[in-house]
Amino acid sequence: MRLTQYAQGGGCACKIPPGELEEVLAGLGAPAPRGAAGELLVGLETGDDAAVVRIEHGTAVVATADFFTPVVDDPYDWGRIAAANALSDVYAMGGRPLIGVNLLSWPRDVLPYEVAREVLRGGAAVAAEAGCHLAGGHSVNDPEPKYGLAVTGIADPERLLRNEAGEAGRPLTLTKPLGLGVLNNRHKVTGEVFAEAVEVMTRLNAEAGRAAVEAGLRCATDVTGFGLLGHLYKLARASGVSAVVDVAAVPYLAGAREAVRDGYVPGGTRRNLDWVAPHTDFGRTDEATRLLLADAQTSGGLLLAGEVPGHPVIGELVPRGESVLILR
Repeated sequence: MRLTQYAQGGGCACKIPPGELEEVLAGLGAPAPRGAAGELLVGLETGDDAAVVRIEHGTAVVATADFFTPVVDDPYDWGRIAAANALSDVYAMGGRPLIGVNLLSWPRDVLPYEVAREVLRGGAAVAAEAGCHLAGGHSVNDPEPKYGLAVTGIADPERLLRNEAGEAGRPLTLTKPLGLGVLNNRHKVTGEVFAEAVEVMTRLNAEAGRAAVEAGLRCATDVTGFGLLGHLYKLARASGVSAVVDVAAVPYLAGAREAVRDGYVPGGTRRNLDWVAPHTDFGRTDEATRLLLADAQTSGGLLLAGEVPGHPVIGELVPRGESVLILR
């Protein structure tokens, strides 16, 4: 039994394309609630990684939800990856997760519940590693298996990481290598297992997020379904700056270029590239590199406006120019 064969998409590559999502959300603005218990600090405006509300006693509550179809065939690993991915949104805001609840869609007449139990066990293992309570949740019968978490975290409202806080002159740091989308797609088609990719996807962004806050950084996002270029475009656009990417400095997983060469490029990756293309000066960057830079990641790293020791600097933010993104 191969879990990836029960899903049309896979991982964060199955997200609604960014351009289409923005059309849906355009002008949606939620009405201000009467008698609200807190102050909304981060909402829909810039498409940030999570919602944030300031409550009494100087605490910010961070709320997010993330779930997706199987990205690997091993159910325990899928649970671990999905949980790490959901927790990442809290780390990307400069917070720490407090409690999560399971979100499970399951084809009950097709896949045995023993497999679902392994998925949930994997999610619980990563939540425990993160020091995050995991209790309850919601499940539905669904022709396509899906799993993830809704997570609530806490943060210092004066030290949030936001995608609109980028400033010209700041270096850009990336904390995980790219190539997860093309390797996951190769796994889905061929059954090949990429142990390094699984290790990267299950690795928490907790340490990187904590280091960023301690270093005084104020701008960040995580790199998931919209790819490095998609998430960087959102960050630069929201911050009113342009972003220069040093293409040679970007790290990739072993086998990622070969996967592109052999045609294992997810549809989500191509849609990401199409979305950012009108706003990007690609210079002399070849097509394979463009695809990798736009590759739809699952549980990718943090993209930080500032330096964090131990992680590569891949570019910088500069004053807004003719193009929002510039590849060199």
